[in-house]
Amino acid sequence: MTGTKTAAFKAALPHTLPICAGFLFLGMSYGFLMKSSGFATVWTFFMSTLIFAGSMEFLTISLLLSSFNPLYCFLLTLMVNARHLFYGIAMLDKYRGTGWKKFYLIFGMCDESFTINCTAQVPEGVDRTWFMFFVTLLNQIYWVSGAVLGSLAGNVLTFNTEGLDFVMTALFAVMFINQWRESKDHRPALLGLGASLICLFIFGQDIFIVPSMAVIVIIFYVMMKLEERRKA
Repeated sequence: MTGTKTAAFKAALPHTLPICAGFLFLGMSYGFLMKSSGFATVWTFFMSTLIFAGSMEFLTISLLLSSFNPLYCFLLTLMVNARHLFYGIAMLDKYRGTGWKKFYLIFGMCDESFTINCTAQVPEGVDRTWFMFFVTLLNQIYWVSGAVLGSLAGNVLTFNTEGLDFVMTALFAVMFINQWRESKDHRPALLGLGASLICLFIFGQDIFIVPSMAVIVIIFYVMMKLEERRKA
């Protein structure tokens, strides 16, 4: 079993290194914000570990500093992270048969881990379940480490973190371009972009993510059924 884990770890590590750069940088900005808002490093550690939802962690700072409104917190969290509902649907087959690791894979499925686990080709001879586990674990370690380092550095440094959240946007753009270059079939990417732009135009930038995700899932489901009929 040790050899199985080692092989899976070595296979997963290169896929997560680009994420490491972005997570450390953005995690440090989150740590700076936590420290400047008056939260001790221990709270930064527990929040980054247990919440592990980048955008929501930033929003949680203002929620904790404002009047307590549980309904507003629930609805805001649902709106910000609703896309993970569709991530979960897309990963039903891949997470089947993962045993006890499924619980952690579900908890730790951030955007970046979803992207890697959904698209990466697991090398032959490498256990798929351990590969996905280490992808998820490494990405969380990067984020928590960056947050803690930022909080500790906040004790001695002052830093303007405005605009640093654009790091993840740039990271996703790079990952999209890389997948575009590696894939011969660009229809899924074009359909996804088209659906997102249409929903952005119809619903506006504040709530277009969930409708666009729903449209993309429906389109891909119809395409899958049509492909199955064609093969039959």
